[in-house]
Amino acid sequence: MQDFVKLLGLRQRREVVGRSAIFGGEHFVLEETDWYLLNLFRLWWHYGISFLRLQMWVEEVMEKFMRIYKYQAHGYAFSGVEELLYSLGEAAFINMTQRSVAESLLQVGVTQRFIDDVVSAVLRASYGQSATMPAFAGAMSLAGAQGNLWSVEGGNKLVCSGLLKLTKANLIHATVTSVALHSTEGKALYQVGYDSEMGSGSNFYDIVVIATPLHLDNSSNFTFEGFNPPISDVQGSFQPTVISLVHGYLNSSYFGFPDPKLFPFANILTTDFPNFFCTLDNICPVNISASFRRKQPQEAAVWRVQSPKPLFRTQLKTLFRSYYSVQTAEWQAHPLYGSRTGFPRFALHDQLFYLSALEWAASSVEVMAVAAKNVALLAYNRWYQDLDKIDQKDLMHKVKTEL
Repeated sequence: MQDFVKLLGLRQRREVVGRSAIFGGEHFVLEETDWYLLNLFRLWWHYGISFLRLQMWVEEVMEKFMRIYKYQAHGYAFSGVEELLYSLGEAAFINMTQRSVAESLLQVGVTQRFIDDVVSAVLRASYGQSATMPAFAGAMSLAGAQGNLWSVEGGNKLVCSGLLKLTKANLIHATVTSVALHSTEGKALYQVGYDSEMGSGSNFYDIVVIATPLHLDNSSNFTFEGFNPPISDVQGSFQPTVISLVHGYLNSSYFGFPDPKLFPFANILTTDFPNFFCTLDNICPVNISASFRRKQPQEAAVWRVQSPKPLFRTQLKTLFRSYYSVQTAEWQAHPLYGSRTGFPRFALHDQLFYLSALEWAASSVEVMAVAAKNVALLAYNRWYQDLDKIDQKDLMHKVKTEL
């Protein structure tokens, strides 16, 4: 993503400082201060060295995951998720997709209390799921909580629209209804059918990339025709997420602050209780001027509430003294990790590829960018029959040798 931003001439959005806290239903179990050393002391006082053990565990995972950038820089690609994970972390990464976050962290000496209070809160904020989710996806989520997250000035959507414009692609505004297999001169040819405002139509393509999830309850609902064996839906479910943007006055009394002027937090994470919302954030515009400041706690502000289900009016009244407006968006945000065994493959047929396969191991914008580059390299290597660049073993040694 950093490369995309530089390529498009975009800039990172200026961050506005705001303190965070973790709410346990009746009181805050952990509060951030403005002093870094005091924050470290509080973590040590409450949880011992668990936070250091967590950081070491995450850094070890990320150091291995970062190998993918070297592999892709040398043109290597993988036809399946398991092959990709094994090339990065061997059996350890495969095992992490089968063991829970809690089990893995307990093994390296992280306490159960730290998992319940801190780790669970981060996972709820990222995926809306608990510490029983697989360790690999959990490690990716916890890596994003290390304080190095960033966003694009003007909105992250500028990356997608900018890249699309840069490719000079012929964009057809239509809904795909089918992918049918044909052949010409011994090579696969794919007929993509679609519906648009102008009516139904279809085009033939040498290479097709599917960039929508194929799980059973997905609304895309297009069909595959002429494939033997047939291409089936991905077994598994997605985690529904609801985002509510509320313009109103926060009910600070619910969080133990009767005087709203004294409420110091801009970001609130939660443990398993209360269970009706996961996070609450005082959000900033996508463009931040030099004179911008956050609203004072007693002032009306725009808050983003992440919840597993749409909020009832009574729940909104719990979180807010009063509000002017509520805008809600609900979607299938991430796979429900643990709802399937095994992974789908990037290569569904000779030149038919599935971009979202890696999402079943971990889900984030960066992970999907890695998956997209893998699919592009896989399609390229297959088209030019450069099979030595696909599913190779011991890549670290090969890359060092090439250097």
